[in-house]
Amino acid sequence: MKNVIKFGFLVAAFGIFAVACGGNAEQKAVDSTATEATQAIDSAANAANAAVNATADSAKAAVDSAAAAAVDTAAKH
Repeated sequence: MKNVIKFGFLVAAFGIFAVACGGNAEQKAVDSTATEATQAIDSAANAANAAVNATADSAKAAVDSAAAAAVDTAAKH
């Protein structure tokens, strides 16, 4: 009788273990904090790129304007 109780307990423990470990099912965890952090970093990087591109464009326009003025001045002399 004692062995039957021990065997029943062993089967129940194994069943609980199998259910707790998910059996053979494969589930992918989603880390919402990492996803939000990635989105925030991407957003900041995009904003920085836009600011750098805007500055570069305005600097290029200033250089082109100065070059055009220099060509005009040289043509007048």
